[in-house]
Amino acid sequence: MKILDNEHKIYLLDDDNFDFPTLEMMDDDLVAVGGDFHPQRLINAYENGIFPWFIDEYNYIHWFSPQKRMVLYPNEFKVSKSLRRVINNKGYVVKSNERFEEVIKSCANIKRKHEDETWISQEFIEAYSYLFELGFAFSIECYLDDELVGGLYGLLIGDIFCGESMFAKERDASKVAFYHLCQQAEQNGIKLIDCQVYNDHLASLGAKEIDRSEYFKLLKN
Repeated sequence: MKILDNEHKIYLLDDDNFDFPTLEMMDDDLVAVGGDFHPQRLINAYENGIFPWFIDEYNYIHWFSPQKRMVLYPNEFKVSKSLRRVINNKGYVVKSNERFEEVIKSCANIKRKHEDETWISQEFIEAYSYLFELGFAFSIECYLDDELVGGLYGLLIGDIFCGESMFAKERDASKVAFYHLCQQAEQNGIKLIDCQVYNDHLASLGAKEIDRSEYFKLLKN
């Protein structure tokens, strides 16, 4: 692993090992480029507080560890009155890990504000689907009349669920999936849900930013 940018401490990953920069080696949010989607590399990344975000035009994977990490403690999930009505009355059925690949493909296909195209490329779909087969990745799925209408996916690293993406084809379907993720997390001793970076939607559900160093302490503990 060699440094590409001394000013911002961005590293080029080696092809022949799966090492990542340590916290002390990090500066900006972008900490490394290169490497591949070997499952051990991916697991090592998340265990070191790092995740891949996109592949650039030169086919380099970009690896991030935000200086401000968006997280949610499961017991702090905010259930509004309107969401409570949806949970109780809409008729959504929530399941886990039955259609993982369809969930990640749906996340890739959902149009989002301020995004011209998705970062979830075919390489991401194949890599995370393989992690699902290996037992490291999981999905929460929301159904209406037996149709998959919302959900989310991520990785479980120790007692932290590293959320990757979510989607909704019906109103509040992703929120319902998120609510059930928090319920399952509390029941199974998962202490934290990693939401990666700030957005208003996550903040409205109870997520908040913490310093990167604090996230690393939680991760290592």
